[in-house]
Amino acid sequence: TQEGETHPPLYSSEDTPPATQNFIIPKKEIHTVPDMGKWKRSQAYADYIGFVLTLNEGVKGKKLTFEYKVSEVGTSREPLPKQPIESCARCPRRARAENEIAIEKLVALLNTLDRWIDETPPVDQPSRFGNKAYRTWYAKLDEEAENLVATVVPTHLAAAVPEVAVYLKESVGNSTRIDYGTGHEAAFAAFLCCLCKIGVLRVDDQIAIVFKVFNRYLEVMRKLQKTYRMEPAGSQGVWGLDDFQFLPFIWGSSQLIDHPYLEPRHFVDEKAVNENHKDYMFLECILFITEMKTGPFAEHSNQLWNISAVPSWSKVNQGLIRMYKAECLEKFPVIQHFKFGSLLPIHPVTS
Repeated sequence: TQEGETHPPLYSSEDTPPATQNFIIPKKEIHTVPDMGKWKRSQAYADYIGFVLTLNEGVKGKKLTFEYKVSEVGTSREPLPKQPIESCARCPRRARAENEIAIEKLVALLNTLDRWIDETPPVDQPSRFGNKAYRTWYAKLDEEAENLVATVVPTHLAAAVPEVAVYLKESVGNSTRIDYGTGHEAAFAAFLCCLCKIGVLRVDDQIAIVFKVFNRYLEVMRKLQKTYRMEPAGSQGVWGLDDFQFLPFIWGSSQLIDHPYLEPRHFVDEKAVNENHKDYMFLECILFITEMKTGPFAEHSNQLWNISAVPSWSKVNQGLIRMYKAECLEKFPVIQHFKFGSLLPIHPVTS
């Protein structure tokens, strides 16, 4: 697919996901480099990249502080039908309320993970990086993941919980290596994609999914990275875009498309970043990098420095999508860890 394309929502507001679906525990399917062809032809790949691009489209030109209502996009605001509420489980107003609750519950879930960091301070140890207290924190998530996901998923979809919870557990880093990278970030996007596929979230909630849920996830991940001094997973060092994240640069550059005065050259300007970071994910990422790294920006973040010379945000956005496909989604070291189930299946795309 071309970069600028929008993708049809995975489920429109009218669709209800198949209740009879057989959910399964996701597992790894990409074991060798030649298996990468299977991944690129898979339904999972098509749905994942479609989800990322749909969200990219949804946040275009919008600030993080944009006032929106969950699930009001694209639904008519007719009064509730006269029949009893049970028989209109998918009527727009009822669906809106359910989706608003799902967004709030996801934020609450992330707040719980944040609280557990406070309750699990780093331990004294000889090595500066990879604090072993992270393993204690992770063990708690490992144990509680299904219960946490069950708070977000309605009871009639309880069968989906074990499948969906796997992606949550995969999204916070690796407890053996105490590292975090774009593969973990991709697992969180996959987690949200699965919630859309079972109808807990709707793709017309693009703005809330990115600005409320994904942004809160980022805050918690930054706190994990800082508190436990996590190693970057498979980082390309100064040649990578960022040690830990990629998606907020894509969605964050989309937010800035057609901005009246902020241009790509401004993100290396400290004043511009300090004044605007609360509104734009991209600048929030830059601020975090400058907090974590010392020395000239051009040296510690060479790729980003080069990107600041690109004339427009839409060019930056298109370039980052190409780069994401090439550097993350088409790299065996990243994708070998990706898990496939009934919601993100390995089978080839069925058109």
